[in-house]
Amino acid sequence: MNFSFKRNSTEEMAPEEFAGGTAVACVILGLSFLVGAPGNLLVIWTILKHVKQRSHTVVLILHLAVADLLVLITLPVWIYSLAHSWVFGEAMCKAMVFMINACMYSSVFLITVMSIERFVAVRYPFASAGWKRKKGLNKVLLALWTAASLFSIPIIPTQVVADYSGEAHCLYRFYTSVAQELVCVLLETLVGYILPFSILVVCYACLCSRITQMTFKSKRKSTVLIASVVVVFAVCWTPHHIGNVLSLIILSMGKSFPDEAAYLEDVRGTMTFIAGALVFISSTVNPILYMFAARSFRSSLRDTGIQKLFRHISSTSPGEGNRELSFVSKRHSNQTNSSLCVSTTKDQMDILVKMCENNPS
Repeated sequence: MNFSFKRNSTEEMAPEEFAGGTAVACVILGLSFLVGAPGNLLVIWTILKHVKQRSHTVVLILHLAVADLLVLITLPVWIYSLAHSWVFGEAMCKAMVFMINACMYSSVFLITVMSIERFVAVRYPFASAGWKRKKGLNKVLLALWTAASLFSIPIIPTQVVADYSGEAHCLYRFYTSVAQELVCVLLETLVGYILPFSILVVCYACLCSRITQMTFKSKRKSTVLIASVVVVFAVCWTPHHIGNVLSLIILSMGKSFPDEAAYLEDVRGTMTFIAGALVFISSTVNPILYMFAARSFRSSLRDTGIQKLFRHISSTSPGEGNRELSFVSKRHSNQTNSSLCVSTTKDQMDILVKMCENNPS
């Protein structure tokens, strides 16, 4: 999942196309770094420093911010290499693209788990409370990051540094066969986009009818916030995966339709820079969403709005389920106590009646 050109070494872009695309990409990447890196650092610092009791949702937000930050700190290197050339060697090229892909996979996995957790907390608060008590989140996070690293392994053999007009660029993937390219692109699109977002669509389709009926407004707010994170991620990643789908179509055409395949290749090449830049924007936007959500919380000199936001989420997600659970438990307990009182009174009356019968005088 990066912004590499999936081109053969013999294919070239027009000089003005390359220069124009790199200029736009450098501007977007520069703004993403200036906004996103401090924003994600603020999120990480706020959660670690000021949120002592962290709910599962806040822990997932923390890991998402770490993944986004790891992607964004590579931007100065990419901006320099786009403006000039790649001077860091092929091993560094493979390592950086591997890290970016692993973080991007982990981001979509984290958002998926976050949405599933929200779905369970809203629809099945009892199960949510049990999930919180089992402390299984660390195992889920370990499996999540491991899977993200494993799915990024195809980057290592395919990512290469190639020359363009006498300058080296870490923007190319070299596939030894059509089958290899087909497997890599299909795996990336299925695992990194189609399957996760199918789960997301199902979760939020089931939640739509319940959001307006939620007993606690806090649960509604946190659900809407997470839904906005999902929407932004989908918008930023869709162009990249459209490019992947175009690559699959081009591969299926083969040599049967050379003109159509060449046209689609030009379209995919044109959108490569902008789609790649949008991928980095997805790592920038989340702190901005948190800031907007924090506006409803009054801040003070000691407490900022974003601190209160994360504390609020921690106290209500999936604590909302616990509160509902405790409410139901209390009601059940009251009902049980009432039934006990009624039973006790009835037993006492039976004893009095028997005493009166035995002593008619």
